[in-house]
This record gives sequence, structure tokens and C-alpha cells, in this order.
Amino acid sequence: MTRALVLGGGGIAGIAWEAGIVTGLRREGVDLGAADTIIGTSAGSVVGTLIATGADLEQAVARQSTSDHGPRPAVDMAPVMQAFGILFDPSIDPKEARRRVGELALALPVVDGMARIESLGDRLPVKVWPERDLQVTAVDAATGQFVVWTRESGVELTLAVASSCAVPCVYPPVEINGARYMDGGVRSGTNADLARGADTVVVLEPLTGMVPPERLARELKKTGASSTVSIGPDEAAKAVFGSNVLDPGLWAPAFKAGLAQAPSVAAGVGEVWD
Repeated sequence: MTRALVLGGGGIAGIAWEAGIVTGLRREGVDLGAADTIIGTSAGSVVGTLIATGADLEQAVARQSTSDHGPRPAVDMAPVMQAFGILFDPSIDPKEARRRVGELALALPVVDGMARIESLGDRLPVKVWPERDLQVTAVDAATGQFVVWTRESGVELTLAVASSCAVPCVYPPVEINGARYMDGGVRSGTNADLARGADTVVVLEPLTGMVPPERLARELKKTGASSTVSIGPDEAAKAVFGSNVLDPGLWAPAFKAGLAQAPSVAAGVGEVWD
């Protein structure tokens, strides 16, 4: 049996909550870190990298919490909402929609954004690709082409993670080999269809409710997996997230929320995982 762990996007709240869920499930005897394939998008690329490189998730979150100081610069929500409108417009071809969002992202100057997004990769405790099957998603901002970084891609792990987390119109696209790349969540919040061929797929989806559930259902159907489980934050975790998932004050509270939620989902996850 082959198992895939899919980790979706969700900002700082998503990173910490996913880390809390995985840590809590391990304490309940369910080790999602034993996955044959780990697929990370945006926030999930950070957590996926931590898992695949054997990092202590609780320590990693604590380290991020103490190093991520100061308030974020104010984000102009007008272009962000414009980007979401393009992505969810059914009349626009998906790749063309991604290209248009990339055009917005490339044109918008983001103060202090490059330093912040690059520092996310630099703060990873391990900066070398693991031998395991770790897949990190991103999108070419100029063409809208979806890319999946792996250890065979010849791209530094820190840059791969930074590009996957480059939320358009919030952070600038990250330059890799002369091209510029943005958040893999522009294509999908989870990109769960990359788990094609796995027998079992577990998805952690921090932004459940923000996108139509039919999208994830279609992606999971494409995998052909016989067993699938999708976990989103419970009401207590959502209350912790609030309205700004990029708030640096969420590192510790969101981790604790995931840790607290884990026992309630352990039986369902363990049933398919083990």
C-alpha cells in the first residue's frame, strides 16, 4: 500500500495548525510522516519539508515564532480580491487565469516582501532536499505554467519553498533560474491530484470553506485512491485563525489548536492510514 500526505495552503495559521495536527496524531499513534509521498502547497510546502527532513515540528514552530518579529506591512486587499475573482471566474481558462494573476503579482511593488518571503526558506532547519519523495508546488508568474519542484529539479530547497509561499499581491514572485514563481495555491489550495497512484491519501486543508468542496473532491477522484480523508480546522481552530492567516502572532496559538484537534480525528485517520 502506498500512502500520500497532501498539505494545503493557509498562511502562518496553516503552517502552525498542520504542524500541530501532525504532532498530535503522532501522540495518538498515527504517524502521517510515514507517507511515501509528501505534497506541499504554500504553507504545506513548509510543513512538508519539515516532515520530510525529519525536523521536530514543535521546535520548528517555536523557532519561527521567536524569529518572526514585528507586524506585517499593510496589505492592499483590492488587487488580492481582483486575483481571487480571476481565479474563480469559470469563463477564463485556468492557465490563462493564472497568467493574469501572475501579471498582477509581477506589476505590484510589495514593500519588504522579498526579504520576508526569502527568510521563510532560510529559517528551515534543514536546507537540503531529502531523499524522500517531497513535492513542492509553484506557478510561473509570467506564463501561468504549473510546476512541481522535487530533488531532481536542480532548484535549491529554500527557493522552492519560498516560491510556493509567494502569495500573489502579498509577496513578490521568487526568481529561480531567470523566471519568477508564485504560490502553488494559485493553481489549487491542495493540488491533491498530484497524489495520483497512491492507495491512501490524507489531506490537511487549513482553508476549508474558502473554496468549493467539489474542487478537492475532483482532485481526489483523479488520484484513484481507494481510501481518502480530508481534515480541515474545527470551529475552535477557525476562531484562533481569525481573519488574517498571515498574522505572525498565530504561530503558537494555531499550533496548539491543531494539537488540541488531533485526538478527535485520530480514529478516522488511523483507520485508513494504518
